[in-house]
Amino acid sequence: MRRLSWKWFLVALLAAMQGAPTAARAADSVKLDYAYYNPVSLLLKKQGWLEQDLAAKGITVTWVLSLGSNKALEYLSGSSLDFGSTAGAAALIGRANGNPIKTVYVYAHSEWTALVTTKDSTIQTLKDLKGRKVAVTRGTDPFIFLLRSLASVGLTDKDLTLVPLQHNDGRSALDRGDVDAWAGLDPYMAQAELESGDRLFFRNPNFNSFGALNVREDFAQAHPELVELVLRDYERARLYALDHRAELATILAEAAKLSPEVAARQLERTDLSDSTLGAHQLEAVTAAGDVLKASGIIPATVDVPTVARELIDPRFREKLAGR
Repeated sequence: MRRLSWKWFLVALLAAMQGAPTAARAADSVKLDYAYYNPVSLLLKKQGWLEQDLAAKGITVTWVLSLGSNKALEYLSGSSLDFGSTAGAAALIGRANGNPIKTVYVYAHSEWTALVTTKDSTIQTLKDLKGRKVAVTRGTDPFIFLLRSLASVGLTDKDLTLVPLQHNDGRSALDRGDVDAWAGLDPYMAQAELESGDRLFFRNPNFNSFGALNVREDFAQAHPELVELVLRDYERARLYALDHRAELATILAEAAKLSPEVAARQLERTDLSDSTLGAHQLEAVTAAGDVLKASGIIPATVDVPTVARELIDPRFREKLAGR
């Protein structure tokens, strides 16, 4: 009996030791990004609703600035973020290249990217880009927009010189004359229009993908209740923004240090009316993935439809709709 009791004591001790790390992994903070291309994140940060809801659970909130989808994906991959906002097609690049994320919410449908040149440039059409220097931020929606635009007239990125720069630096390079064109992103694109007189010489809303809120897959598996809570507050902020457009413009202008006119121009192109996640988003990222695969951005061995299905996870948004 003593041997049997000792045996069960060891089993219980080992079980307790194995359970300790699980308890230690209980979330004590939630890390989200805020981004100038995601006005809903700016409003949510400003209002402090998430902090209020999580304080009751003893959980703090950390906000990290993302200057582009590429940065948000980098922070998600390195666990500096639990939630990161990107373009939907950019999230597909991340997932295809081994970043274990899930898209769980749509914060906007925006025409936030176009191809931009200076007011005096001889560039008028996509074919005029051949042999030119174009500033672009790799791994972002403007980059994917550029690839899709070129493909529509039989060109590829090999037909021009890509100058990799972060979005705001791309705008500066265009105005200095260091590049001939720029794959723009709001709010910097709106600034270029209104402050420098730059031209959006090619636009196609259908080549813009949606605003995706992504979560690290391991975080979603460990803390599904926190994912639901974050999405509830995101939805609260989106609905509030729809009824308080002037306040949203003020928050955007203050956060990104924009003039009221520039903030208003960005919001003119920002559709916050629908946060549904499902077949439409799946179709959009799959179409973008085909171009990315043809351009070598996504490995040739990747099954794009499968990766897209693994990325788009509407379960949490569906629970939100059913409340």
